[in-house]
Amino acid sequence: MMQLIEANWPLLVLALAIGLLVAWWVFSASRRTQVLRDETSEQGETARRNHALIDSAPVAAQGDAPLPVGATDGSDLARLKGVGPKLIAQLHELGVTRLTQVAQWDAAEIARIDAQLGRFAGRITRDDWVGQARLLETGDTAGYEDRFGKL
Repeated sequence: MMQLIEANWPLLVLALAIGLLVAWWVFSASRRTQVLRDETSEQGETARRNHALIDSAPVAAQGDAPLPVGATDGSDLARLKGVGPKLIAQLHELGVTRLTQVAQWDAAEIARIDAQLGRFAGRITRDDWVGQARLLETGDTAGYEDRFGKL
């Protein structure tokens, strides 16, 4: 066996190198992702990005328009702990757009809204949204942070 290897070692090295190259080609080709972009519209003009978002109608066409996430004037629902973008969207569909509305909820209103939250049901009382909203609306930052943690 050793004599066979000694006599044909250049062929074995060449076969090993070819095998490694084929393996590299197969594995690298399977990881490539090709992204094709059509930068021109049907009329040949340069495509305008986010044009549909710019021309779309406002989300809240009636009543108080919701503030953007991250607003700091005390009326943004995102300031409530446990309320994220999906819950905010759901609350806006139900007509809840301000912290002042949440701060004024009674037990009947909590039950009505909670029944419509689907998989988020129970979050109003578990996260005490009414208590959070009242503290945020009164500007009691110290009381809020003592009870619910850092803002």
